[in-house]
Amino acid sequence: MTRRPIHPELGSGSRPHEKEKTPADETYPHVAIVVDGTSFAINGANSSYRFHVDPETGDLTSDHFGGPVTENPIAEIRANGGGWSTVEHLRREWPDLGRGDFRTPAVHVKHAEGYTVSDFRYESHSVVEGKPDLPGLPSTFGSGGEVSTLVIHMVDKVSSVRADLSYSIFPKYDAIARSIKITNEGTSDISIEKLASYSVDLPYEEYEMLQLHGEWTRECTRIRRKVDYGVQGYGSASGFSSFYHNPFLALVSPSTTESHGNVWGFSLVYTGSFSVEVEKTPQGFTRALVGMNPIHLSWPLKPGESFTSPECVSVFSKFGIGDMSRKFHRLYRQNLILSPFVNKPRPSLLNSWEGLYFNYDEEKIYKLAQDTAALGVKLFVLDDGWFGVKYPRLNDRAALGDWDPNPVRFPNGLDSLADRINKLKVENVSGSQGPAENLQFGLWFEPEAVNVKSLLYEQHPEWVLSAGKYPRTEARNQLMLNLALPEVQEFVIESVSKILSTVAVTYLKWDANRAIHESPSPENHHAYILGFYRVSKVLTTRFPHVLWEGCASGGARFDPGVLQYFPQFWTSDNTDALSRIHIQFGTSLVYPPSTMGAHISDVPNHYTRRTIPMRFRAHVAMMGGSFGLELNPSAITPEDRAALPELISIAERVAPIVIEGDFWRLNLPEDSNYPAAMFISGDGSRAVLFYFQIRNTEVHNFPMLYLQGLDETAFYKIDGEGAYSGATLMNGGIQQRFKGDYDSRIYFIEKL
Repeated sequence: MTRRPIHPELGSGSRPHEKEKTPADETYPHVAIVVDGTSFAINGANSSYRFHVDPETGDLTSDHFGGPVTENPIAEIRANGGGWSTVEHLRREWPDLGRGDFRTPAVHVKHAEGYTVSDFRYESHSVVEGKPDLPGLPSTFGSGGEVSTLVIHMVDKVSSVRADLSYSIFPKYDAIARSIKITNEGTSDISIEKLASYSVDLPYEEYEMLQLHGEWTRECTRIRRKVDYGVQGYGSASGFSSFYHNPFLALVSPSTTESHGNVWGFSLVYTGSFSVEVEKTPQGFTRALVGMNPIHLSWPLKPGESFTSPECVSVFSKFGIGDMSRKFHRLYRQNLILSPFVNKPRPSLLNSWEGLYFNYDEEKIYKLAQDTAALGVKLFVLDDGWFGVKYPRLNDRAALGDWDPNPVRFPNGLDSLADRINKLKVENVSGSQGPAENLQFGLWFEPEAVNVKSLLYEQHPEWVLSAGKYPRTEARNQLMLNLALPEVQEFVIESVSKILSTVAVTYLKWDANRAIHESPSPENHHAYILGFYRVSKVLTTRFPHVLWEGCASGGARFDPGVLQYFPQFWTSDNTDALSRIHIQFGTSLVYPPSTMGAHISDVPNHYTRRTIPMRFRAHVAMMGGSFGLELNPSAITPEDRAALPELISIAERVAPIVIEGDFWRLNLPEDSNYPAAMFISGDGSRAVLFYFQIRNTEVHNFPMLYLQGLDETAFYKIDGEGAYSGATLMNGGIQQRFKGDYDSRIYFIEKL
């Protein structure tokens, strides 16, 4: 990695960088990182982030985070009155603890003597092209042409503790990835009690916070609320990122909408417990901190040791929430996800779970695979229940951890069944010519868990997460293996590798169905996550031909850390189409639709008991990057079965645009009876519009829908007909006449 030269201040010598396409289509000449003595400017295509070193204290003072500027804004940094605090009037770039800042700190170090005071001061800085990896952690990546990194070196000379603040700027996306490295250069042990990956002090204005909360079967519900005086926040203490709150925060101006206004987004690249804190201070500043949950940290550092925080990615947009989302989507597709499948259409699939649950044998599975191929589906997935010798997996009370195929269910072996399935020919439903494809075979695993009724638990009860004499709490009739232990990591790697090396598997669904309870120590939580990352990295590297899908009872671990290794995630166990519109729109706030698994299930839905027409269910499922079925074709109505081949063909046509295109939310489901969204291909030549009516309105006209993201001067065909300008489609709109509850329509749009 080459060292980046230090540039003069903006203006002379600056050069234009490749520009993010925005509604304003602005041009802003800049260099990514500008250093003027001890003042620093980090510039995106349409953003600026600036701070400087206070010459008296060595502290870092924030100057600006927002739209592009060429110098620091005019601001009074003196105290406007005040009481006990000595720094309450300052916008601090990295607030430590114990020296007069009574706001929530970004770092909390406990020294051997018991002190919790820190005095970090600027020492030096370095600028490099590209972006260094984070040891043991997933992170964004990029070459010197895509990303540059500024590292601020700070030191607490009293305790000899060093802190390196790393800022990596992706100008094309107005994205900054920040992480912190703490090094103990002293002679005594210390403990890191808190370490926020990102902290920012914004000036006095009114803000609102936008977040994603939920529970099992209702993940990623959007919540928008006012930022008021005091601390408000959320997080996870489950050991994982969780159903309850996603590790994402957006701060917005009260007037900000999907297409207008300022928005600051923060996304933590981490799969463990996390914390988001937003504090409006007595003097009106707003401080936001995003990082690991302190109750699951307390990380000990011996002399000479270092600790690196997960990175948090911030994205600024002055063009609304939708623009922020698209920047995250592009960044994560191009500079986070490592899988070779990331920008490729995924095979349509049928999963056996809701069709058969545990009630099957080899011939039932083969019959389901035959029906799968006859529908034109390209991948058959065998879900839970295929393993266990001494303790067969006939229900969820046994066999987790014993990853050997059940010889009673599969007397000829699982490899033989996979070979039989691979010989089935997929019906050609798309109308294209050429030889028929063979059906692919996929498999379900839950490698992090163990049942007490298992051979593994009998042999290694010490491998289970536990806290001394406290009871080992079962959830879903299972315990958790301690992935912090190297021997457990090796067991999981070899167990999965054994199956993938002997059975013709092209897809693997990695499930996790409970949270962490009894952990032996706070720091074991992070050690567990590091173990999970190591296992994921080894396996996905060893088997690059396998399409890996993450799952955690649905979306309980849908986070950027998992996406580094798994290019798609099971968005929710709830496959009800109405619920899924809300879940998928919410998830898209930060995650690309290409990463979402979305399936058609039978009706009445197994969770909501709601009955929705097949076409509506299919159209909702097509909005995810991994389209599939969660049903038994022989058990659904003849009408639904007859409709599926054509819908699958449409899904295959939609898939390339969903995978690599830009996503525009037109009508939000929480605000409108007519949810709508569109995908536009990267080159702008094609688009697909999804338009829904939830409830019928009798004797009433239908609204106009105004498209977005098109070229105003270009002309487009809609479903192969007409010639409409982008200006007409965006400003004049289109009108759809729906019929009845749960009606839907897909439009294919092509530039002439």
